[in-house]
Amino acid sequence: MSRARNQHEQPHGYRLGVCFYPEQWPRDRWESYARQMRALGLTYVRVGDFSWSDIEPRPGVFTWAWLDEAIDVLASESLQVVIATPTAAPPPWLTKAYPEVRPVDVHGRRLRGGSRRHCDLASPDYRREAARIAGAFARRYGIHPAVAGWQIDNELGDHGTGRSYSPAALQGFRGWLEHRYREVARLNEAWGARFWGQQYTDWDEIDLPNLTAGGPNPAHSLDFYRYSSDLVAEFLSEHATIIRAHSPSRWVTHNFMRLCDQFDHYPASAPLDVVTWDSYPTGGVEYSPLPPEEKARWARTGEPDLVSVNHDLYRGMKPGGHWVMEQQAGQINWAPSNPAPANGAVDLWTAQTWAHGGACTSYFRWRASTIGQELTHSGLLRHDETLDRGAIEIATSALDRESMVDERRHVVLLHDYESLWVYDEQPQSAGASYWSQFMLFYSALRGLGIDVDIRHPDDDLAGYRLIVAPALQLIDADRARRLTRWSKKARMVFGPRTGFRDRSGNVHSTGQPGPLEPLLGCRLRNTDAMPPQVTTLAAGHEVQIWAESYRVTRGDVVVAYDDGPFRGTAAVIRSGSCLTIGAWSTTLVRDLLATELAALGIPTVDLPKGVRRVSTRTREIWLNFNDTPTRTPGGLIVDPVSWCIERKRKD
Repeated sequence: MSRARNQHEQPHGYRLGVCFYPEQWPRDRWESYARQMRALGLTYVRVGDFSWSDIEPRPGVFTWAWLDEAIDVLASESLQVVIATPTAAPPPWLTKAYPEVRPVDVHGRRLRGGSRRHCDLASPDYRREAARIAGAFARRYGIHPAVAGWQIDNELGDHGTGRSYSPAALQGFRGWLEHRYREVARLNEAWGARFWGQQYTDWDEIDLPNLTAGGPNPAHSLDFYRYSSDLVAEFLSEHATIIRAHSPSRWVTHNFMRLCDQFDHYPASAPLDVVTWDSYPTGGVEYSPLPPEEKARWARTGEPDLVSVNHDLYRGMKPGGHWVMEQQAGQINWAPSNPAPANGAVDLWTAQTWAHGGACTSYFRWRASTIGQELTHSGLLRHDETLDRGAIEIATSALDRESMVDERRHVVLLHDYESLWVYDEQPQSAGASYWSQFMLFYSALRGLGIDVDIRHPDDDLAGYRLIVAPALQLIDADRARRLTRWSKKARMVFGPRTGFRDRSGNVHSTGQPGPLEPLLGCRLRNTDAMPPQVTTLAAGHEVQIWAESYRVTRGDVVVAYDDGPFRGTAAVIRSGSCLTIGAWSTTLVRDLLATELAALGIPTVDLPKGVRRVSTRTREIWLNFNDTPTRTPGGLIVDPVSWCIERKRKD
């Protein structure tokens, strides 16, 4: 929906910001902080998240004066304010009055307060109270001249709270199922309920898919994940509507998280004007499936592709430039280990956001907290108010108001949350996951110097020359027809398990790849889910974790297995413009993608590990995540943990 904009529209040049909690600091420090923020080149300041108990200490009793004053102090330094609604932390009086607003986890435990995200989106009481406080904020500050935009809530789905297994969720889920299927018989058919005698005769016989003895029905789980995801999208839509009613022409966002699987972000982002996410690269390494030696290598910089994939994902959800709303600015506190970032890392992460099309980096947080759960988490200021290393790096940033990177990319990767859910529900191999398989293809392309977009498989894919679907499990006839149509205009590459299931999460009666068989020219014969240390070979390339062998129906064998139980059978099939890769092999995938790009005339460059390039019409942006310098093909030296711009020569 288009709306008139005012001076608070998205910035035209790259900007910097910070997350600030004035309620945690003495009033006599605010003016000094605001002056320092402006001196550091910051434009935006986020306030308000987690402030519910400060604003409304008792039901219906509001204490706005401190936040009024804080916003005015920031405005006095020409800082623009982003107000975050405080609904991620219901106050103690609310959870006492309405205990059922607290979610129930997958183990059946009702979570307590005393932290954050102790809120159940299925609870009518929570939804009513959350809408009420959001409306109060919007009425109070909706037309304040310093307010540039709004953040709804904070990190929905964090701490695994995107799905609640509460009585309220059960009631809502049953209603959702009845609306979806209309008849119980249709649900039984979609869920394959004859398996293990699960056939239902009434909606109230259906339970939530947790606490089962032998694992829940995957089709049951898939629908519950859809229901839970719909709650998130509804919540964001409801609150966006509330805010816009009282705050015209201000933009609305939510801060998503790194590779979050708790809900489908495509419909969740629909009511937003801007998509933002929270980037903590060293924590991402700690929680990644990388082997120990790789975790050690990237402990102080983050692994470059594990960061950039989020930029590319969220950039694709809304035009106009995504944000990082919370950028790690030093040591964090919540990972198993929390090493200090390398010198230059904060500046490098800032440049990476910009290079991948970002409009703003906002740092977390202004001053390191002296209280609460995050008191060992760094800020731009140390506990003693001296500038920390991250602040010193951004003080000399070359990016303030730099023109944004907005380039048309020739290569797109297809990503689908529902395929993610069913993949990770039944991974079959201990080393396999949706994101690991997706990154196999993403990192291969980035290592070849290729800039990519990430889109939903049902999006308009016009203009792309190479379409890559790394892990698209859910395929129905409609999706197959759309992909077939795009295959007439682009080359396509499909990864393992493509088309394994229908939209209910069941295997096609014709087997994999279901209705994609006419396009891919093959059918699955067998799979090999390999444990650690077990490998096989395909055209001399090591294959680990997962291997598929195919029966050719109308395509040609490109690569066969060299050994093991699949020796001599097809690992890679070409059919027309489509290539199907069934072998989980880093080197094979890279070589095959390089061949596809060469056939399209898209130039590649073999990048050293830890070095990444973003190419625009007039310049190349080089990012070096290594602790040693590197040299670009044009001869430019990029210092360790640093970045630079190399202007393209005009031919």
